[in-house]
Amino acid sequence: MTVLEVYVRSSRHGRDTLVAVCDAELLGETLEGGRVPFEVSERFYKGTLCDLAEAIEAMGKATICNIVGKRIVEAAIECGLVRRAAVIYIGDVPHAQTVRL
Repeated sequence: MTVLEVYVRSSRHGRDTLVAVCDAELLGETLEGGRVPFEVSERFYKGTLCDLAEAIEAMGKATICNIVGKRIVEAAIECGLVRRAAVIYIGDVPHAQTVRL
């Protein structure tokens, strides 16, 4: 059985492909604990509900990734898309961004 755990939204911006991914339960939430509240907005993050493997595949094709949530950030670290040292925390929720030139 495949567990649908994350929302994945891809969009094109000129030459770039932006992939925004969040753990499903965070969609629509406002995270506290950083310098400013962080909104996991449906407008930015809501795309297709996917499993982690599908999300990693989409992120592998992106030039820019915006990633939020414990499961997806850990998966991105495990597959080498994100370095652990590059992760920031908003409260106890990890957030990472990647840019490939």
